[in-house]
Amino acid sequence: MKFETRAAINTEDLTCVMFDMDNTLFDFVEAKIRACREIVNYIGCGEALDLFQYFRRPGCGFEDWSNIQDYILDIGVFSQPIYDECCLIYETEKLKAVDPYPNTISTIRELREMGLKIAILTDAHSTNAKKRLEKTGLNQWLDALFSADITGSSKPSHQTFLFALESLGLKPYETLFVGDSLRRDIAPSKTLGMLTAYAAYGDRNNDAHKQHETVSPDFILNDISEVLAIIESGKRE
Repeated sequence: MKFETRAAINTEDLTCVMFDMDNTLFDFVEAKIRACREIVNYIGCGEALDLFQYFRRPGCGFEDWSNIQDYILDIGVFSQPIYDECCLIYETEKLKAVDPYPNTISTIRELREMGLKIAILTDAHSTNAKKRLEKTGLNQWLDALFSADITGSSKPSHQTFLFALESLGLKPYETLFVGDSLRRDIAPSKTLGMLTAYAAYGDRNNDAHKQHETVSPDFILNDISEVLAIIESGKRE
């Protein structure tokens, strides 16, 4: 299926493709669920999906080990040795389960060969982001990585997008932003004047985004490889 576009869009000025990372380049939700499953297997009780929900609580860090601590306290199995081992299991199994979506590596490699800059803008801490990018092999194709600890803010704050643009010396219209969240990725980048491509293939929270139906991305992707068609359409004009 070809990418869906909202209207005739000018793509000929694009010089950079900026990607969100988790759930845009790989299925991070599944990686975390698999890590949670290994934890409950280790402690011998609980449910993986229940633990996973602790990582999705408002106001709690989406990779914060305190989520593990709260869970094993709540189910009554906490001890310091168990907690320490659970944290180790979580980090090990989570990273082990991180694999690029089909066509991700070939797409990014081809974009680089076309002469475009490739950047990542993520809310993950740079330490975690680098580990995941190294695990997937994507790090070798990147021109820049921008994480929350580098930009000083998190999405959907405009500041984090502006920091990345200014660091790369880019105008918004020169940049295509690709992300799986309408609220956190598409809405702010489009407001700033960037072209936007919604990675619908990676959005695991479609129902949660119904309140944001007024957000209209310039392109809707069913596969990451469709980014190539967006760039090529500008070169043909």
